[in-house]
Amino acid sequence: MPLPTIIAPSLLAADPSDLTAACRTCEAAGAPWLHVDVMDGHFVPNLTFGPHIVEALRKKTSMVLDVHLMLQHPDRFVTPFIQAGADIVTVHVEADHDLSATLRDIRARGAKAGLAINPPTPFSHVVPYLDQIDLLLCMTVNPGFGGQSFIPEVLEKTREAQQIRERAGLSFHIEVDGGVNPANAAACREAGVNVLVAGTSFFKSAQPQETLRTLMS
Repeated sequence: MPLPTIIAPSLLAADPSDLTAACRTCEAAGAPWLHVDVMDGHFVPNLTFGPHIVEALRKKTSMVLDVHLMLQHPDRFVTPFIQAGADIVTVHVEADHDLSATLRDIRARGAKAGLAINPPTPFSHVVPYLDQIDLLLCMTVNPGFGGQSFIPEVLEKTREAQQIRERAGLSFHIEVDGGVNPANAAACREAGVNVLVAGTSFFKSAQPQETLRTLMS
């Protein structure tokens, strides 16, 4: 059975001076998830949000907090982010950690475990872990900065993930992040994606609710 389509606006594209307003915009548009990109300046060349921001967001919204750790050592930060209120914690296959142990730790602490893969990384690198996760994030840009162009070739990975999911009877979400907009959303959904992270296309829209509706249909 296909999983429902979920739109997760990306906080990276919101006004950093008023994250409460960003939450209100997402809720008013009907977005069930909020995507929070965490960057350490090492794994990717940028710095963003820490656990204190997630804690502040948790006090302001009941949306699912989909926290994406773009960190060199994500295992060291699982506990702080879950304690802060993260519902989903996604770590990278390319990072420096014992991946299976990190995924187990996330689940043991009561959160959903996500696994992310960058565009240049062969899909085979995540296959051994697909039965250990609740979400697979296929990056559709090279991570680090918002506003980049969508890489359509990544959808080959989401198609393969969908095939494995169905063949193995698994139920993980398939998510894409980077350059997602109304022009490519349908292609994403047709390629097995059910969670679309929308940053610039959502927060820079004059009509966020209509943009969300278009992304879903």
